[in-house]
Amino acid sequence: MDEEYDYVVLGTGLKECILSGLLSVNKKKVLHMDRNKYYGGLSASLTPLETFYEHFKREGKPDEKYGRGRDWNVDLIPKFLMADGELVKILILSGVTRYLEFKQIEGSFVYKSGGKIYKVPANEKEALATSLMGIFEKRRFKNFLHFVSNFEPEDPKTWQGIDPDKTTMSEVYKKFGLDANTEDFTGHALALYRDDQYKSKPCKEALMKINLYSNSLARYGKSPYLYPLYGLGELPQGFARLSAIYGGTYMLDKPIEGYTYDESGAVNGVTSQGETVKTKCVIADPTYFPEKVKKVGKVVRCICILTHPLRDTSNSSSCQLIIPQNQVGRKSDIYVCCVSTSHQVCPDKYYIAVVSTTVETDNPEAELKPGLDVISPIEDKFLSVDDVYEPIDDGSQSKVFLTTSYDATTHFETTCQDIKALYKRCTGEDIDFSQVQKDLETVEQ
Repeated sequence: MDEEYDYVVLGTGLKECILSGLLSVNKKKVLHMDRNKYYGGLSASLTPLETFYEHFKREGKPDEKYGRGRDWNVDLIPKFLMADGELVKILILSGVTRYLEFKQIEGSFVYKSGGKIYKVPANEKEALATSLMGIFEKRRFKNFLHFVSNFEPEDPKTWQGIDPDKTTMSEVYKKFGLDANTEDFTGHALALYRDDQYKSKPCKEALMKINLYSNSLARYGKSPYLYPLYGLGELPQGFARLSAIYGGTYMLDKPIEGYTYDESGAVNGVTSQGETVKTKCVIADPTYFPEKVKKVGKVVRCICILTHPLRDTSNSSSCQLIIPQNQVGRKSDIYVCCVSTSHQVCPDKYYIAVVSTTVETDNPEAELKPGLDVISPIEDKFLSVDDVYEPIDDGSQSKVFLTTSYDATTHFETTCQDIKALYKRCTGEDIDFSQVQKDLETVEQ
């Protein structure tokens, strides 16, 4: 290993694969290594079902009733893509769409205290039709959505007296007379915030997030979300292919034994199996540098096998359900996502549902109860509790740039924020979205 690389990337999770793909496209010399024998890291899709059972240290083989093991592709950390969101832009910009096939998620739903489930109303027509709120609240919410759809942060004529950089989101809700329940599903199921801190901040970001949801919904109809056929594991592999086409080198099953640094403390080498490769920068997931990260929390996920669609979702073969924190007396939301044979992840008549949340107590599984109650009866379930890490510094001195762990959300918006921030930290440049085409032609209606 006498060659010198611009970047050595460690770990083949989605974030790391996207970064190595984008760097390779931009003519950087990239070496990508992983201690595992498979792509995807924590964002892998495990197939066949026997491999999934082994991952969770289950004794014996899966029950014969589940059919052929190779018909299962089970995500460890399932997330959906916003049709008009950042990850879709990255996919189109990079050309990775040529390796992937997407299908939309059929529905987006929100939970109200007492256990009722409603479709998320995201435009003026749906606002008037929903049974989520009373007739007067519907009109107020319709007026609010009309304002948001016309809102342009650079055009004061669209502000209606609201200053996007000064007016808080709480003040916006008050201006339109929205009640607490409407605030709840607007902030958590439309703007996709994980807690209520956003209410005390300037409203510009929240309004743009609601707009993103509405624009994504307008793209394909039933929901704003997309999901790749055969599971999320296709995404890191797609970016790995992209990197290889542009000269990137991939090595799986490579245990990392250590790092070398120059006199200024900047990394200049990575050692694996007795050989050290020279590099100018290292990008890695947190597990490769435990001394350079801090634990900031935990996420609990329960992957469940079902034989039925989620109740009150019009028998949707795939959907997302958000349970806002206030509706169940919590500090953080609970997320439920469901996929099935329509996305080629399990055999006919089966569904894979995942319930996840940020851990708040010393009994993580009990915290998932509202979500598990919604999806029951459950054929089988697989519980995991993962620590969440983030880097203790920005990497500018050590030239070691670390991603953060995946959060509890079942969408990619927070993941993309991390990718964009890390790309800028290690290159000094923003990802250039100017060339992104507007249409994702590979989506099946």
